[in-house]
Amino acid sequence: MQGLLPILFFIMTIIAFFLNILAFMKLVPIFVSLPLLFISIYLTIFTFTHKRVFRGMQ
Repeated sequence: MQGLLPILFFIMTIIAFFLNILAFMKLVPIFVSLPLLFISIYLTIFTFTHKRVFRGMQ
């Protein structure tokens, strides 16, 4: 599942980008598409850069 999440979020980013293009053509509300694009880009970058780090015993 860990290897699948970055791919899933990347596909979600591509879909949100095309939805944003539709919003710029006024076919979809822009206040719906921009938060979706921001969240998908954030999650994609987070999953690609997140490293498993041992933080010690608590």
